[in-house]
Amino acid sequence: MIVGIPKEIKTDEFRVGITPSGVRELVKSGHSVLIEAGAGSGSGFDDSTYHDSGAEIVNSADEVYARSEMIMKVKEPIEVEYDRLREGQILFTYLHLAADKRLTQVLCEKKITGFAYETLKVGRRLPLLEPMSEIAGKMATLFGAVHLGRYNGGSGRLLGGAVGVETNRVVVLGAGVAGKAAADAAAGLGAEVTIFDINIERLTYIRDVMSPRVSMMYSTHESISNSIKEADLVIGTVLLPGAKAPKLITRDMLGSMKKGSVLVDVSIDQGGCFETSHATTHSHPTFEVDGIVHYCVANMPGMYPRTSTVALTNATLPYALIIASTPLELLLKNELYKGALNTYEGHITNEAVAVAHNMAWKDS
Repeated sequence: MIVGIPKEIKTDEFRVGITPSGVRELVKSGHSVLIEAGAGSGSGFDDSTYHDSGAEIVNSADEVYARSEMIMKVKEPIEVEYDRLREGQILFTYLHLAADKRLTQVLCEKKITGFAYETLKVGRRLPLLEPMSEIAGKMATLFGAVHLGRYNGGSGRLLGGAVGVETNRVVVLGAGVAGKAAADAAAGLGAEVTIFDINIERLTYIRDVMSPRVSMMYSTHESISNSIKEADLVIGTVLLPGAKAPKLITRDMLGSMKKGSVLVDVSIDQGGCFETSHATTHSHPTFEVDGIVHYCVANMPGMYPRTSTVALTNATLPYALIIASTPLELLLKNELYKGALNTYEGHITNEAVAVAHNMAWKDS
């Protein structure tokens, strides 16, 4: 199979869909890899390294899309890439279709076989989401702490505090990979952390492995409402695979929060879990609503592209090798790949995506 790796063009995105090491593995398995010139430069991988690994360097994204049977990316295609997609092409990337009706329609119109990293499920795990979730969770605490700074519009409270100064409080919504990473980082800085979830088994696990600074709460509207009143930083990491994130903090609830506190919405790729959220970029990461700073960058791990690209390739490569080597009719008999499939032959194949857009869907 011919696998194409275009340069990412979403604002402030410097990751790339595969490392040179990943290219070498695809080539060893008998596949051809086309990579757009300069695609890896933002992650510290130059064209010569890809060439030495067996890739063909091509000068334009148009050529990558035109010649490739499968496109591997990091982020979902944006509008300028829609016309480059070819009917019947395989697309393997983060899609986040529940937050993007137009992209969903385009993939259906072009009969794209769309495999989404974020809906590939092994048991209860989402192995292609986990590495980026871990990075985003750590970043949520780091950048939440930075934006508590007065010069960034925050309350002027240092998250870790100091001797003789009141302890800062962090609320984390969601106890998955991102939530655990965020809570761990916040506790490590010296904050008092409360992590919310509706999965008692997961909360029990968190209790057993986390710092004593982290307390667990069952998530209800009342428990969240009460907790955010004293919070300096609130981090939202809630995920419903393939679906829009639930709005756990409403506009009205902001009025009960301390002015200058910070909301970080890690769930923004899936529409966000705060009613007042909208996607931002690394260049312009925050905005303020009712005196509350919102950080809603839609590609948080893109801030650290070298780490993120290596971690992502480590996770995606085994599945990419199977997709590239297996006839689709056989692949789609496998429940794992059926779960990853979001669009196929002109229709939506993921129920959560269809529900988000009030569109029809059918099993592949």
